[in-house]
Amino acid sequence: MVHIENVSFGYPSKPQLFEDLSVSLPLGNIYGLLGKNGAGKSSLLKLIAGLLFPRAGSLHVGGCLPKERHPEFLSEIYLVTEEFEVPAMGMKRFVDLYSPFYPRFNQALFQTYLNEFSLPTDEKLTALSYGQKKKFLLSFGLATDCQLLILDEPTNGLDIPSKSQFRKVVASAIHEERSFIISTHQARDMENLIDPIIILDEGQIVFFEDYEQISKKLTVSKVKTLPPSDQVVYSESNFSGYTVVEENRSDVESNMNLEILFNAVVNNTKKVQEIFKNQTVEG
Repeated sequence: MVHIENVSFGYPSKPQLFEDLSVSLPLGNIYGLLGKNGAGKSSLLKLIAGLLFPRAGSLHVGGCLPKERHPEFLSEIYLVTEEFEVPAMGMKRFVDLYSPFYPRFNQALFQTYLNEFSLPTDEKLTALSYGQKKKFLLSFGLATDCQLLILDEPTNGLDIPSKSQFRKVVASAIHEERSFIISTHQARDMENLIDPIIILDEGQIVFFEDYEQISKKLTVSKVKTLPPSDQVVYSESNFSGYTVVEENRSDVESNMNLEILFNAVVNNTKKVQEIFKNQTVEG
């Protein structure tokens, strides 16, 4: 679905944000895009959506060049940004205007999502709270049944019950002819939803693995004393001792915390990459 090859991109203030970036994202997955502030997550999403243009390299989405903004491309992609504006109109008017651009828009599903999020349907969009506006845009995007739904920090502004509802409706909407890319800082909000995991750091994709491989190759445990340093991939102290990430040398799959995984990757990228590379070769 998404094919990026040797893409370079930057801003005047950061001319080499991406240099020779390459990745392919097939259909059928809920990709989680993680990274520190300034890593380029939002810029990458906008490149995929055709709102920014690469300086070099090639970028195709569903066989189309995003920068050309052809109707067949636009009808298969929907982007919900972290910061957005909504028009001063009611929900029905919004749907009447914009749903025709999406040939598989499902009105019944849209209504189901509105009900799931307990959204009022008789107010103008501009009268809704930030969280309600976001839930409306999420509901519309899910109902389009477009091939690629891009969500940038989708749980910001949502309360705890709404975050649970978000995970439920997103999980129910994925199928083999569709992919989601979810960029987030809220790793705990995305537990048991996003898979594979993509970690962006210093303008490069430094980690791209699915949970099955992660659970086979890394293990996390809580210990009172640290193991030898050559065995530790990453550690952090807690009230009772340490949380430690190590190479998984057993046949038992581990349950890796997403936040701990992210910290391990960005703090010891080389070691993590060696573990996955070596075990891939051995397997």
